[in-house]
Amino acid sequence: MGVRITKVLVFELGFSPENERNKGAVKRQALYACSTCTPPGEEPAGICLACSYECHGTHKLFELYTKRNFCCDCGNSKFKNLQCRLLPEKVKVNLGNKYNDNFYGLYCICKRPYPDPEDEIPDEMIQCIVCEDWFHGRHLGVVPPDSGDFHEMVCQTCMNRCSFLWPYAAQLAVPTLTKMNSHEDDGIVLNVKETEEQTREIKKESGLDQTEKSVEEQVEQCNEPSTSSGSACPKVVTKNEEQFCKLREFQRKLYLKKDTATFWPSSWRSKLCTCKDCLKMYSELDVQFLTDECDTVLAYENKGTSDQETDRRDPLMDTLSSMNRVQQVELICEYNDLKTELTDYLRRFADEGTVVKREDIQQFFEEFQSRKRRRTNRMQYYCS
Repeated sequence: MGVRITKVLVFELGFSPENERNKGAVKRQALYACSTCTPPGEEPAGICLACSYECHGTHKLFELYTKRNFCCDCGNSKFKNLQCRLLPEKVKVNLGNKYNDNFYGLYCICKRPYPDPEDEIPDEMIQCIVCEDWFHGRHLGVVPPDSGDFHEMVCQTCMNRCSFLWPYAAQLAVPTLTKMNSHEDDGIVLNVKETEEQTREIKKESGLDQTEKSVEEQVEQCNEPSTSSGSACPKVVTKNEEQFCKLREFQRKLYLKKDTATFWPSSWRSKLCTCKDCLKMYSELDVQFLTDECDTVLAYENKGTSDQETDRRDPLMDTLSSMNRVQQVELICEYNDLKTELTDYLRRFADEGTVVKREDIQQFFEEFQSRKRRRTNRMQYYCS
């Protein structure tokens, strides 16, 4: 998709069948839907990247990009005539998985495929971080800001469901440029709910009955992300975190509630309140992930980039990448021969209970090189 959010890496991080068996749902991974095995009319199902190659290589697939907390369905009860080759023993149903029309190749409120052969209007699609559906920019109620101005989007439906975000949006969200609808009422101005007496009482109970300036300083201190090098996604913790509610502070200010999507800058999640009442609200709305900065697609991409850079720094991988195909095959064969012969050689010492000396290792490699030369001399490098 032509996405406003940075293009998602299309590989699953740290996948292995054993990991899937032990850990269940993966925090965030690249997913696919197989229209060959689960066409419209059948139950929706999602498969991981590894299964898309191993079990569905010749099938028609829909790329779903990333989804959170999902366990691969490949080979379970939703697949009538398919057994997973990587993990044959699958749970029949993954009750924790969430599905939408994306699993049938349909997106946005218009429920159209992407790319849409009947749509002649050039438009980009943006993923909502809450429902994880993809939306055309023109169907969000506002003209989206430039792609470099925001990092995440919450669609109209999710903003209505998570209405607690509106007070935050007034302070943190990226301003929209132009309204798409022609209604005269731009929104509903919500007034302060607490009286001055209630405000003083709240501050007194919270231990924050100080000047307004000191309150703002504590809010800012609570908002600042940790600079500790021990965690890539710090959790903000303050002395009065359990007592002080940042959401209530934002609600005391006037804010505008619109029937539109909202756009958010980087690190905005660290500004969300994590007091006891707010955490309970997140749980009831099933949006606990909003306070996790490692949940973002950007964090997923950064981890993938870091892993790729680690792979590139591997000397063996660097050596292999500099060779042609024939040289790569020869090197791999040589490595396998060396591994087999060295294992057999050392096993003799283990069976006899003797110590391996430096001279023994030197003798082994001299004999190995001699055998290698004899094999090479017998090779035929031309067609007969």
